[in-house]
Amino acid sequence: MNSTTRYYNQNAKQFFDSTIDVEMQSLYEKFLPLIPNGGRILDAGCGSGRDSKAFLDKGYQVDAFDASAELTKLATELTGLEVTQTTFLEFQSEPATYDGIWACASLLHVPMDELDNTFSHLSEFLKPHGYFYCSFKLGKSELDRNGRFFRDLTLEQLQQSLAATGSLEVDTWWETSDLRAGRENEKWLNAILKKNNKYA
Repeated sequence: MNSTTRYYNQNAKQFFDSTIDVEMQSLYEKFLPLIPNGGRILDAGCGSGRDSKAFLDKGYQVDAFDASAELTKLATELTGLEVTQTTFLEFQSEPATYDGIWACASLLHVPMDELDNTFSHLSEFLKPHGYFYCSFKLGKSELDRNGRFFRDLTLEQLQQSLAATGSLEVDTWWETSDLRAGRENEKWLNAILKKNNKYA
């Protein structure tokens, strides 16, 4: 177990309480119109389960996983789903299962030297022409903050990582301020990726 997973296991309830009520509608409005009504979404690194529950309430089919056993329990209670406890690279499903993958502020815990493989692995489960939302703190730092590992990212770095996978490309991207109260000065890189047509 790495230090980040240990942090979330030890602070699961505090993290749950601090994120469960964050207003996410502005991000959903960018992603969900790209997903067929009732389509299948994978919530990769689901944390509290907040987004999984929102997608379920809107009529989508949802699978979710998180590396933290304690957050998995809380997300299961919130959503009623059987949330899986696994990592990005260990997650398994049938190929081309999902219309969309949602990785909100979760891939930012993946070291740079593992990011290419992580994108490649997760893209296997995305249907042809499927969409993949991800978000990262904007910057170039790679450091531990209060027991959690973070790797910030720029658009150029994201594009380089995706080019190495050969399966995903940036469809749209935008910058936002942190949606949590008191953290508005923190900037985020948001991107919606699309599975390349050559994989159709």
